[in-house]
Amino acid sequence: MNEASRGIFISFEGGDGAGKSTQIQHLADRLSRGGHEVVTTREPGGSPGAEEIRRLLVEGDKDRWSPMTEALLMVAARRDHLERVILPALARGAVVISDRFADSTMAYQGIAGDLGRDAAAALHKIAVGENDPDLSIILDVPIEEGLARAGERTGVETRFESKGAEFQKKVRDAFLEIARENPARCVVIDATGDIKATADAVWRAVAERFPAL
Repeated sequence: MNEASRGIFISFEGGDGAGKSTQIQHLADRLSRGGHEVVTTREPGGSPGAEEIRRLLVEGDKDRWSPMTEALLMVAARRDHLERVILPALARGAVVISDRFADSTMAYQGIAGDLGRDAAAALHKIAVGENDPDLSIILDVPIEEGLARAGERTGVETRFESKGAEFQKKVRDAFLEIARENPARCVVIDATGDIKATADAVWRAVAERFPAL
């Protein structure tokens, strides 16, 4: 992506309870104060159609979908999200920050969910193509800490947390593996410290990649 003509696409990834929403808000506020248009969004969801699909994915029994069905729902939501929110924002030069993107499908469904890397990669090629984030920040916390943080939240969006610690460990390992395989795009940040320390680490990663910001 050419920064001179298009915006910047940043995704935040990590297991449940890693603190993505909090850190996205800190980064968005800092960029906004610098005069940048910032679009914050999320997956699954982000567009009206994708938000309808989100309810199917994050609510209900943990075994309601097979890994393939789950992944198909995810990429359907992602394609709508791209077409209606992300790509138009990038075209007008905005900084887009998404709470999860395609790495989550590879981690949750492709690797931890036993769909398989090849199937997840094939779906990615169809739905996303060359529209990967410019930078993917992976917030890393121990499984126990992440689940404890997630357990403090209220509401009905608990389907993935209910898959248990063993599944969450596979997800964490998958994200770290994805980061090792994509060092030009991915940065792993230890999110076990306080919010400010993590926010400072996030900003350093962003500023290093995009000095103009």
